[in-house]
Amino acid sequence: MSQVFSEETHRNLLSRIPHCTGREISDWLRAVDEGPSLFRFEEKVSWLRSEHNLAYGHAKAIIHEYDLRRAARKLL
Repeated sequence: MSQVFSEETHRNLLSRIPHCTGREISDWLRAVDEGPSLFRFEEKVSWLRSEHNLAYGHAKAIIHEYDLRRAARKLL
C-alpha cells in the first residue's frame, strides 16, 4: 500500500530532491514526460526507481508533482 504524504511533506521532499539526486525538479519532470507512456501512478514510480535508482519517496513526490502540473495545464 502506498503512503499518502501531506502537502507540507510533499513540498519538503521536492525541496530536497535536487540536493539528493543532483538534478533539478524540472529535469525530473522532463524525464517523466519523455519516458515510457505509463498510465498508473505506481507504474510511473516503479519506472523512476528502477531506471534512475531513486528512493521511493523521491520518485513518488516527482510523479505526484508531475500529475499536479499536468492537471493544472489542462485547466488553462
